[in-house]
Amino acid sequence: MNKKLDRRKKYTRMVLKDSLISLLQTKQLATITVKEICKSADINRTTFYTHYKDPFDLLEKIEEEIIADLNTYLNQYNIEQEEESLQMTERLLAYIASKYNICQTLLNENGDHSFEQRVMDVARTFLINNWTDNNEMGTDVSEYAGTFLIGGSIYVIKQWLANNMDQSPEQIARLINSAKIR
Repeated sequence: MNKKLDRRKKYTRMVLKDSLISLLQTKQLATITVKEICKSADINRTTFYTHYKDPFDLLEKIEEEIIADLNTYLNQYNIEQEEESLQMTERLLAYIASKYNICQTLLNENGDHSFEQRVMDVARTFLINNWTDNNEMGTDVSEYAGTFLIGGSIYVIKQWLANNMDQSPEQIARLINSAKIR
């Protein structure tokens, strides 16, 4: 009986997330109502409120799930080794491709930039914590270089998503990894 409830709970959360993402493709978050989400998901409002406080809470949970996944991928590799760095980037891009609809919606030009900022913060923290000490720049310059690399990488990914992933994750990973600060 417990597994059945867990599956129902997972299904309900999945359709609510899908409904919100679908609505975000045409509307700003502030204009989306619980009623619209529920209608799209074919779920009643009481069920919505069992899982989330409001559309902002639902979006935050979607973003948190993606951020947690990104952290997991980032922490599996040693970026000081070029081959591992490339593998990490490829896996991140494959993950983004598997979540195309969500990532494209959250990173598009009409979206709230808080998700993009959260992604930048995660990547910047990871990069600074793992930055090789053998670079000739000081710590302050390394921080700027990291911001430059991360910002450029995010915009490459946004362009890739906007172009319906017209290149393979491997090709984009090679492009991103080829941009190194010397």
